[in-house]
Amino acid sequence: DAVASYRKALAIKPNFAGAHYNLGNALRELGNLDESVVCYSEALAIKLDYAEAHGNLGLTLQEQGRLDEAIDSYHKSLTIKPDFAEMHSNLGSALREIGRLDEAIACYQKALSIKPAFAEAYSSLGNTLQELGRSDEALFYHYKSIDIKPDFAVAHCNLAVTLEELGRLDEAVASYHKALAINSYYAEAHNNLGAALQGLGMLNEAVASYQ
Repeated sequence: DAVASYRKALAIKPNFAGAHYNLGNALRELGNLDESVVCYSEALAIKLDYAEAHGNLGLTLQEQGRLDEAIDSYHKSLTIKPDFAEMHSNLGSALREIGRLDEAIACYQKALSIKPAFAEAYSSLGNTLQELGRSDEALFYHYKSIDIKPDFAVAHCNLAVTLEELGRLDEAVASYHKALAINSYYAEAHNNLGAALQGLGMLNEAVASYQ
């Protein structure tokens, strides 16, 4: 498998930064976050200006809840590669998690200035605006995300949450259904759909959605 192949490469060439990085990615996908952090750190010990390794180390640290360290890693990545749109978005997500919403918005906007067709950044920007109580503005960004990537289930769900916040329950229900048509195993969408149906007094349908 991939992990075994990368380990063999490193047995032959221990100072192969790319193999440490790839092993870190494979381990992260398997949920082995502690080992993944070690691999990215080893890659960076060999190649300090490895923007992707700094970035994926940040992602892994963020998954572990080590947000200050993750933010530091994202900043290091962006110092090396300032036009790294995905990393601006990742930094925005970490800042949003610690409540620094205005800074998060600036990060998403920077990501979009670099990569205008970045559906995930539009959706995240919409979520952040909603958290600030700016739901009408959030709608624009959710719709923009879906225009770029119509099969983006998360964006449909995020749009539905904003519509629900605005009291537009029928439209919210339709958006939850779209999310579930794309990904029928989307637990959050099933749960939120149930709540929206309950709000409309459609109790039998709500129970079915919760189940």
